[in-house]
Amino acid sequence: MTISRDPVILSNPALLERVDKLRDLNIGQHVPLPQLVVVGDQSSGKSSLLESLSGIPFPRDQSLCTRHATQITSRRDSNDSVLINIIPGPNATEEHKEQLKGFRNKLPSGSEFRKQFTDILKKANEKMGLRTDLSTGKGEVFSKDVLKIEISGPREDYLTIIDVPGIFRTTTQGTTRDDMTLVKDMVKGYIKDDRTIILAVLPSNVDIATQEILELAKDVDKNGERTLGVLTKPDLVLEPSAQAAVCDLVLNKKRSLTLGYFLVRNRGADGGFEEQSELDRVFQTQPWADLPKDRVGISALKEQLQSLLVDITRREFPKLLQDVNNQIKDCKRELDSLGLPRQDEREQRSFLSHIAGAFQERAREALAAHYNADPVFEQDELRLITQVMNITDVFNADFRESAHSRHFEDLGVPKTPVVAEPKAEPKAEQNADPKAEPVAKRPERPAHRDWEETPAGVTVDNLRALLDKAKVDEIAPQELSELGDIIIPIQEIPKPRDNFTAWINDVHLQFRGMDLGTFNPYLVSISFAEQSHKWGDITKIYMSRVIITLHRFIAAALRSVCTEEQARNHLWYAILDTLVERYKTAMAKANLLIEVEQRKQPYTLNRQFAAARMEARGHRITELLRPTARRDTKQFGGVQYMVSLDDIAKAAAGKPNVEQLQEDIHDILKAYYGLAADRFIDNVFQLAVDYYLLTGPSSPLKVFTQDWVINLEPGELERIASETKQAKKNRSRLGKKIEDLSNALKILKSQDEQ
Repeated sequence: MTISRDPVILSNPALLERVDKLRDLNIGQHVPLPQLVVVGDQSSGKSSLLESLSGIPFPRDQSLCTRHATQITSRRDSNDSVLINIIPGPNATEEHKEQLKGFRNKLPSGSEFRKQFTDILKKANEKMGLRTDLSTGKGEVFSKDVLKIEISGPREDYLTIIDVPGIFRTTTQGTTRDDMTLVKDMVKGYIKDDRTIILAVLPSNVDIATQEILELAKDVDKNGERTLGVLTKPDLVLEPSAQAAVCDLVLNKKRSLTLGYFLVRNRGADGGFEEQSELDRVFQTQPWADLPKDRVGISALKEQLQSLLVDITRREFPKLLQDVNNQIKDCKRELDSLGLPRQDEREQRSFLSHIAGAFQERAREALAAHYNADPVFEQDELRLITQVMNITDVFNADFRESAHSRHFEDLGVPKTPVVAEPKAEPKAEQNADPKAEPVAKRPERPAHRDWEETPAGVTVDNLRALLDKAKVDEIAPQELSELGDIIIPIQEIPKPRDNFTAWINDVHLQFRGMDLGTFNPYLVSISFAEQSHKWGDITKIYMSRVIITLHRFIAAALRSVCTEEQARNHLWYAILDTLVERYKTAMAKANLLIEVEQRKQPYTLNRQFAAARMEARGHRITELLRPTARRDTKQFGGVQYMVSLDDIAKAAAGKPNVEQLQEDIHDILKAYYGLAADRFIDNVFQLAVDYYLLTGPSSPLKVFTQDWVINLEPGELERIASETKQAKKNRSRLGKKIEDLSNALKILKSQDEQ
């Protein structure tokens, strides 16, 4: 570390004064401050060193030894004054803080203060709650409060030093092993930050290898860049070999430190009132006289400490400013995460109303597929309308593929395909072209085609894969407990069978009457009910998938707008019953549509019904005539198929009554089923899903609204929106921290302006 010797800097205390103001605000608990910290064993001579540096007569009485941190600030001023107060520890209670406010002493001069210091120290210990007698009595042995002593006068040098309790290895005078640990942790806490210069006080008459403080310093200062060794009690080192070892340390030949070692002599416990100049005469004797003059004596040490403190403050100032700014930003983010304050009814309604507004905005964006409105929509659960439409397309495909019990006949395929014999001569017919080729077998079409209407470029398999990815069919235990009375287990729907003609024949034989070319209309109702009996299961599976998807959306949307878990949980259970009722209403509407289609007499006003019946009859006649048709390539400029008028008459009149009735039932049922299926699919989506679940006034999405918040009873409002004790504590803590850091920022910026 480079040592500054700029006399202008040393004489200008403005920068250091502002750091001391930050320390007064207890900013050091949030942001490390540049500081000098004196550490050492209880018997290292720490108190004597502090007296030499500050002129304060620290008592040697064991009951008044350093049992708390002491911040000593001296500054040059035209007027003499001493101000003493106590800075509460970082974890002090509000009650303790109030108690410490009463301790504030102001004395007219340093000499007066030094006379009263022992009494002041006793009173400070009492205010901190420390024991007056270490062996007996109530109170703590050590405190994390800080005694601040600020000395001003025309002869004072600018210096700020923090003294912490000395490390001890054996329990005496009422101390415990817990006290040993507490002191060691306190020392570690003060020396850990990179902005701290460690003044390690080491008695010269003790083997340095036994000094634990150097090991503690090395733990936090690996390279020894900010540790300065202060060797005390040189007058007690009598052996030449021991003196040589001390000289090697001062010359940085052994256990070197970047900041090196200083050798000082302080007044002893029974050394009377010798002047510092008299004490320093020891350095005029051998072997100390050969040591560098800037490495021995209190004056040299004090000058070095002043330079170090200025250097580290100048170096760290920009980082300090940045750290305070970052801390304020972090605190504000954490405070924002707690939401609006809610101490009273007005704040609680405002808090819930804000969340309700944000929730409704999420719902509107999700229904409109405005997913670029917020990065939160990267979550699949929040892409509501996309999920619903994918489920709906799968429902549409499943319905058209599997909802009918039996496949209808494909009227474009003859029941008994006719193939022209390749070797037989065609039978000559009147008006037929002798060169006309026989009619070949018409290519067969599959007996059934799935009606899979999906978006362009998307297959049903793609959509099913998306549903699997969204785990729509995997119901979590909590979802099952909430929705178990509404949804049904997802099950595989059996495929339609192919024996439609035989089945119609059985139905006709079971319900026939004395018909003469007609049939009982009740046969169509029975047949349609049987053909559509799977509609209920497929529809309930569809509704269950939509309800689960909607339920998950509401939960995810609430998580995104209300980050506090307790408030969110209370809100969830407050709206859950209403959500479930509205899910039930939507499912009931779907059940009503199922019942209407299956129980009522089949009927339609759709004009396509008659057209479909006529088309079916035309297909039947066409297939009957196909074997007798001959291709004619001469007339009308293209290939034509010619049939005889007599064949047409025979085809129309050549069936028994029973067969004709069965075909009529088939054609009516097929024509009506197709129209009814289209109508039913549309109605389920438009009424049960879109109106009752998504967009209608009774949609579950419109349960949690700002109007709902306004109408909440005060008791229910308090239960949902009141803050936890921990949240209140965090809010208070963050508010105080932001206030302190903001004040610190003002102090730091005022330095920039000067």
